[in-house]
Amino acid sequence: MINGVTKKPLIKHCDDRGYFMEILREDDLIYGHFGQASISMSYPGVIKAFHYHEQQDDIWFFPSGNAQVVLHDLRAESPTYKQTDTFYMGEQNPYLLFIPRGVAHGYRVLGHVPAVIVYFTNMAYDPARPDEYRIAYDDPDIGFQWQTKFR
Repeated sequence: MINGVTKKPLIKHCDDRGYFMEILREDDLIYGHFGQASISMSYPGVIKAFHYHEQQDDIWFFPSGNAQVVLHDLRAESPTYKQTDTFYMGEQNPYLLFIPRGVAHGYRVLGHVPAVIVYFTNMAYDPARPDEYRIAYDDPDIGFQWQTKFR
């Protein structure tokens, strides 16, 4: 796994009424400084990739739908420099994913229903000085193939 990326499994407490699940706690090792919480919905097949931050860390969670999440390490000083990792997240596989600054990230919505992402950052977004840098989803240096491979 890319250096600094962390997964936190989430536990559902189910009964005949439904379920309860904690997502993020201030005493979690995955948690740093609170900056902002955001939510976004994307339709089936949509690819939102890639972007990265120089100052901001992200924590991602998909409470509904499912996504293929792709990370690519851009940090020249990292032992996993230029490594690409893929994660499958969503209601079928619930966990938090900590994405450190300098790691490019993006996702593709899987299946036939929209996916919702809730994400937490260690900084609030500043439109006057956005800490967001874009890379094309099909960037040849990353070389990720977004198509499903039928086996």
